[in-house]
Amino acid sequence: QVRLVQSGGGLVQPGGSLRLSCAASGFTFGYYHMYWYREAPGKERELVATIWTTGTSTIHADSVKGRFTASRDNPKNTVALQMNNLKPEDTAVYYCNVGIGGRPYWGQGTQVTVSS
Repeated sequence: QVRLVQSGGGLVQPGGSLRLSCAASGFTFGYYHMYWYREAPGKERELVATIWTTGTSTIHADSVKGRFTASRDNPKNTVALQMNNLKPEDTAVYYCNVGIGGRPYWGQGTQVTVSS
């Protein structure tokens, strides 16, 4: 079955960096675009990045452009979200996602807290 297992995250001071990873299994990874979302307290889930099957990526959230980069490693079936110069407003639960057959699949979520 489709599985997305996330790792990384945690507590970091403002200006710090974190790297999130998501290991995928149960489907032909290279055939699908992958996504990173985040959900901050009291806010709707927000699309942060798309990682295309080609390996290129698009950062959608204006607030993180220039600070976040997204990537994938097709041989390892993983995607990553590198987050630099983190700000308190980046505090959220981050999710990786894939859509297969019209159904969304989600990782378990990873808490990122940016606080001094």
